[in-house]
Amino acid sequence: MSTLYIRHPGRAEGEHALCRFALVTDGGAIDQHGEGPLRNLGDLVGTSRRIVLLLAAADVTLLSVQAPPLSGARLKAALPGLVEEHILGDPMDAVLVAAPEQPDGMRPIAVVERDWLQGIVKSLLAQGARTIMAEPAQLCLPLQPGSVAAAISGVELTLRQSLFQGFGLALDATPAVVLQTARAFSGDAPLVLYVPPAQLGEYQALAQEAGPGILIEADNWTHWIAGSKTTALDLVSGLGAAGAPTRDWRRWRWPIALGALAVAVNLIGLNVDWLRLRREANTVRQSMIQTYRNVYPRETTILDPVLQMRQHVARARANTGDVSPDEFTYLASALGEATRALGRPVGIASIEYRERALTVKVKPETVDPGLTGQLRTALATRRLTLEESTPGNWVIRSTGAKP
Repeated sequence: MSTLYIRHPGRAEGEHALCRFALVTDGGAIDQHGEGPLRNLGDLVGTSRRIVLLLAAADVTLLSVQAPPLSGARLKAALPGLVEEHILGDPMDAVLVAAPEQPDGMRPIAVVERDWLQGIVKSLLAQGARTIMAEPAQLCLPLQPGSVAAAISGVELTLRQSLFQGFGLALDATPAVVLQTARAFSGDAPLVLYVPPAQLGEYQALAQEAGPGILIEADNWTHWIAGSKTTALDLVSGLGAAGAPTRDWRRWRWPIALGALAVAVNLIGLNVDWLRLRREANTVRQSMIQTYRNVYPRETTILDPVLQMRQHVARARANTGDVSPDEFTYLASALGEATRALGRPVGIASIEYRERALTVKVKPETVDPGLTGQLRTALATRRLTLEESTPGNWVIRSTGAKP
């Protein structure tokens, strides 16, 4: 990803003025530069990680006011009142962004027309911009300590006098007048003037005639990119939510559509499988009911054919004298036979039959782990298990095997 720097022309140059741009890689190299209408930069805007707008100095007013030591939301709420006496028009119609408080207690504030800046930002967002920053061009000029930096571009002269001081003015004049004007605003401080490369020789000749204290350099993107990193004023932050990119759902329409299709296919597959299993279950149940009716044709109410079949089988076995392994008679008889084979009696305190299991409590004075082990072995030969929850408390039940 890369950063796209755009030098936006001044409003005085008209709405059809061209923007100068430079596409800079993450390594700092200028990959592409040129100029064109802002609305035609969509390809570069959409592929750039960040957009840095350098707003014409004539369109951004920099003020320095005495402000109370406020921060955050309180400072933002106080800004309209602080600049009201210094600007024309309603402060609510302007974007106000404050810089850090200076050592002398003054607070630099950048002022720009809200509707104009918002229109530019919306245009970039519509072209696919992800992150947008807007900085005053006068604060993007490289500044040497104790000197004044200036640049002439088209009909605009831009000056930077200190870290947060600078301005711009429309100046459609000859190079001699431009140099004289820049020299007048710089005062006694050394002046560094950036000029178009095609006019470098002409300006250098005029500077030699004007005397010492003037350095002429060719204007290029390297100066502006380096200078833009020296300022902390981002005017887009003053727009609030209007300057933030909105989620472009068009980019997600195919992933969302594919995800929805996958979910639909899975749901259809689950429903088809569930219907198939339901049909199989109904078929098995109908087969069981039909079998039950064939065996017991006089039965009119069939709720659970498996349970009812087991009940009939149990009654039939009972009628024929066949005892089930989980009945009380069988469990008690097997316990008696096993205890008689031990050689000494077991002190049984109580016997209870519940939930097809025999619960036996042994007298505490007769509890013997060795005897319990022998009894467990004897019961195992009769397809019964003995579980001892606590010493002297036995639970005897059938293993389910046929005796």
